[in-house]
Amino acid sequence: MEYFVYGRDRPGTFGLKVRLSEEHWSFMDGYAELLVARGPTMTGHGDEAEPTGSLHIVDLPDIEAARTFAYEEPYHRAGIFESVLLCRFRNVLGRTMWEFTDAVDGYARFLVIAMGESAPAPVTSKHLIVYGELLSLDGETRLGRAALVEAPDREAAAALLPAGGDDRTEVRPWRFGGRPAQDH
Repeated sequence: MEYFVYGRDRPGTFGLKVRLSEEHWSFMDGYAELLVARGPTMTGHGDEAEPTGSLHIVDLPDIEAARTFAYEEPYHRAGIFESVLLCRFRNVLGRTMWEFTDAVDGYARFLVIAMGESAPAPVTSKHLIVYGELLSLDGETRLGRAALVEAPDREAAAALLPAGGDDRTEVRPWRFGGRPAQDH
């Protein structure tokens, strides 16, 4: 079962997050083979952008393992996250972010979350990196949809996952995550 875990950073925690990065990456190393997607949401796309959250989609055996992943994670334990969205994820594309092959030079990457129970219109685009439905932890209730996308700008990213009815859409700059390459 795949789970969507998105921790939104508490304002003013950037320095603490930097200090805990090695602990975070070491924790994530234990889940490396189970990750579908990972990476930080950011204030923007340039070198000066700072993290605003941390996204992970991970394949785990049950709800308890998902709760352990979400709430034992070092950033969460240190109080960095203002909130954590933890839900089941039905991976419509059936692939990981590492299997995305249609990158476009000059396009930015975004996390798009459309919360709401309206029936989704079919979504197809070569710019979807990972896309799926957000479900309650028991898998019974549809909560919304989420996608990692490539797009020229925020508006184009939002258009790839259009909101319907009472849906609320959140669009955040995002980048592929993982342990930085070690210089040898």
